Amino acid sequence: MLSEKTIKNKKCFIHENGAADTFLIQAVDAHDLELLDREAELIAELSPESRFTLAAFLIEDWNTELSPWEAPAVFGGEPFGSGAPQTLSFITDSLLPEINNMYPSIGTKRFYLGGYSLAGLFALWSAYQTDIFSGIAAVSPSVWFPDWKSYIGTKVICTSQVYLSLGKKEEKTRNSLMSAVGDNIRCQHELLCNADGVERCALEWNDGNHFTEPDLRTAKGFAWLLNR
Repeated sequence: MLSEKTIKNKKCFIHENGAADTFLIQAVDAHDLELLDREAELIAELSPESRFTLAAFLIEDWNTELSPWEAPAVFGGEPFGSGAPQTLSFITDSLLPEINNMYPSIGTKRFYLGGYSLAGLFALWSAYQTDIFSGIAAVSPSVWFPDWKSYIGTKVICTSQVYLSLGKKEEKTRNSLMSAVGDNIRCQHELLCNADGVERCALEWNDGNHFTEPDLRTAKGFAWLLNR
């Protein structure tokens, strides 16, 4: 069962699976929120020996709040903004301090950041900005994003564990930009496997397209991190 809490004007949702020093952080939209209880159940099933707290926060403007830089619209009419730095600041400056206040008896805490689709890209991008996250679960991430492949070729990731996944049908699209998602995630995986400081990196291919079982796919990513 989720408990709701407002932190710096953002709605946050907490699911506890026993007393734990491990916190799973996730940006979600309204659809993800409907699946969050089921996702937490699946994480517990896939990592039965683990105890964790899932802390999700609601994104109101998906294309702006999770985008690392501005880019033209790909579908529909809404372009991408550049709000990722502000969203990361919310996590590091507001959400994580509030978690520390909520669980004062827990000493050293481990934080994993994960997300689906553009939130998965945001999780990856965040790991190039800070070393506060012990691992990243980038699930069906939007690595087709303009200039992403060039960006990761010049940056050093600051986490030691990265889980990547993609649906097998995701690269089979007529959209020329989005069809690059397969090659780009293969490139991402290869770079991370050879990166200094990265101890574990996985790339899992799932059945279906981008919209197939997002709760299960996200749960698999977090469970991979928990089953370290």
